[in-house]
Amino acid sequence: MSDAGPRRLEEVAVVVDAARDDVTVAREAIPAGTELASDRFGGIVVSADVAMGHRFAVRAVAAGTWVKQYGQPFARSRGIRPGDPINAETAENQVPQVDARSLELATPLLPPWEGARATFMGFRRADGRVGVRNWVLIVPTSMCSSHEASTIALRAEMGGVWSREKYPNVDGVTAIPHTRGCGCPDMEPRAGDGADGLTGVVEASMRMLGRYIEHPNVGAVMVIELGCEKTNLSAVGKYIALGKGEAASGGGPRGNALVDFGQRHGKPVITLSVQSCGGTAGTIRRGLELLPQLLEEANRATRTSCDASELAVGLKCGGSDAFSGLTANPALGVASDLLVRAGGTTLITEIPEFFGAEHLFAARARNREVAAEIFRAMERFRGYVERVGGSMTENPSPGNREGGLLNITIKSLGALAKAGTAPVEGVIDYGQLVRERGLWLLYCPSYDQESTPALVASGCQIVCFTTGRGTGIGNAIAPVIKIGSNGALYKRMAGDIDVNAGVILDENVSIEQVGRELFEQILAVASGKPVKAEENGHREFMIWSEEGVSL
Repeated sequence: MSDAGPRRLEEVAVVVDAARDDVTVAREAIPAGTELASDRFGGIVVSADVAMGHRFAVRAVAAGTWVKQYGQPFARSRGIRPGDPINAETAENQVPQVDARSLELATPLLPPWEGARATFMGFRRADGRVGVRNWVLIVPTSMCSSHEASTIALRAEMGGVWSREKYPNVDGVTAIPHTRGCGCPDMEPRAGDGADGLTGVVEASMRMLGRYIEHPNVGAVMVIELGCEKTNLSAVGKYIALGKGEAASGGGPRGNALVDFGQRHGKPVITLSVQSCGGTAGTIRRGLELLPQLLEEANRATRTSCDASELAVGLKCGGSDAFSGLTANPALGVASDLLVRAGGTTLITEIPEFFGAEHLFAARARNREVAAEIFRAMERFRGYVERVGGSMTENPSPGNREGGLLNITIKSLGALAKAGTAPVEGVIDYGQLVRERGLWLLYCPSYDQESTPALVASGCQIVCFTTGRGTGIGNAIAPVIKIGSNGALYKRMAGDIDVNAGVILDENVSIEQVGRELFEQILAVASGKPVKAEENGHREFMIWSEEGVSL
């Protein structure tokens, strides 16, 4: 102990719920033997080194009883004294089991929107939906034409076919290369709309490609097949109603005409076939020749004032740490509630990160059937992981654990904060379009490269992505707003992080204020403000299928 006496607990650690929590999170590395003082908890001596972001006890927890944070149990004590680190030696990875049948609903009621309506400047599409970007999208029907699609998009932007000066209303030419579509099982979902989790690769691929083609952030499309794959133009065309339900040929084997995308979407589509164009070089050459037609059509779109109720925003986290649940996630929850109050839509996903906290989310369900849907989604995912030989112990990731997340339950309790306090309207399946407003749960794994594109496919024009460790991921057609959980990350990766939620701890800015500022940021991005992921050229896209392990 220094001559100045013990340090104040509040200076070096954060207690979320002082009335109910047994643990605190270290703001900085705390060496063994450090003496701490607290008006509420008294004197505490830290018994072993505690890394920044890790937890230690502020109360004694008897062996065999539950250890709590966020007011909820996340582990079983092996016998914990004040000052003990919370780790595998002091806490057992167990949580109470909640019976869905006995769950008591406490459906929340958000206050109505107050004041002037929130608006943004967006692209109103022919089908009534609103986009926040205006891309020309190059879509390969399979991995067999992904190279051609990527090359056309790259050469269009690097070679001057597209430029902001030529086409001021077009955000660029982007592609969604992938590894699906042929040489893979085409098994259809079984009865119950995939209730057993069996969704074939072909089905999932066509569903995702269709959602991206029809997405309001896309103003025009070029679709490219190899010609003989399972997901060729004929298959994809029937699925997404190209040419009013018939596969569009693009005016012949070389592709030289605009094709109407049907009355629902009204956007121009050109199709090409690698085998009919004479191979790779011929396809790339022809695609670049035809692109100006699509660019000219897309450039006709202009931004107009739209109500915030037209927005759907994805709620996502990745590279989380112990501070994510204290700063970035609850701030995003405030922004989510504001958008829902304004009549808009938010989607939260990452089914693995609901385990251990699913009963809290289900208790907010609109009705008992929605609560049952949430529990069924959890069991479906558990069955999928077991069927493909995986283990839920693989989540949290090594980086999560290093950042202070002991187990999936403590990670889930913090991750749930992204969804704010709004009532849960229901569960939608992977690749399914959300058609009603409010807060929804999307069935998808946590893996960033799969779940971020899935949020966009389900209708999100923007994704808000919280991170504590740092990641640059973006999306091919939607802006991804990065919210950092701590100031150190923001300084280290300022070129990738848009919002520093670390000010909540570093500068005592309220969660409410940061959440309101994030809501204003969402509106600004919807009106065209670029995010760091866009400036850095991140355009990730990936298709999930339940044929391998994804957590």
